[in-house]
Amino acid sequence: MKKLFFILVLALSISACGERIKPDTETGGDTTSAENNGSATAGGINEGSGIGGVALEGGKLVSYEKNAIADPNNVLSEKVVYFAFDSKSVDDDYVELVKHHGKYLSFNPDASVRLEGHADERGTREYNVALAEKRAQSVKQLMLYEGASNDQISVISYGEEKPVAFGHDEESMSLNRRVEIVYQ
Repeated sequence: MKKLFFILVLALSISACGERIKPDTETGGDTTSAENNGSATAGGINEGSGIGGVALEGGKLVSYEKNAIADPNNVLSEKVVYFAFDSKSVDDDYVELVKHHGKYLSFNPDASVRLEGHADERGTREYNVALAEKRAQSVKQLMLYEGASNDQISVISYGEEKPVAFGHDEESMSLNRRVEIVYQ
């Protein structure tokens, strides 16, 4: 009797779960249908070119076409990633930006970037060169994860040698803790 009750409960829970789980192929399995228009979907980038423009929050567009990096309305026009004090981790605010640059490189295999790592003036010269290198390597790893190739990305560390802000306050120093994405 216990076995029958257990089987009945198991069958009911499986059938209840089956109602909530829908297969991805409800529209016939065609992920490149006209309703997608070649734009990104929740599951990733569609087959085909996948380089059509898609609107993002804040009015920015994302397109992976060759000339997209020069379009001021494209998210790829942003080419600086800022870091917290003494950190080599890409901040959550910049992860998506770096991923978009990585996808751009994956769609444009002839494109290449130089990642220029920088640090603020705190710490020794050697420490800042090493930290700036680690920051650039963190950005590179995210780009590689999105499909860029190792040959497309070079890294250089300037440490504290090329500040963009010359003040000694926190705001100036935060502007100097950065990686610049320079397309070649």
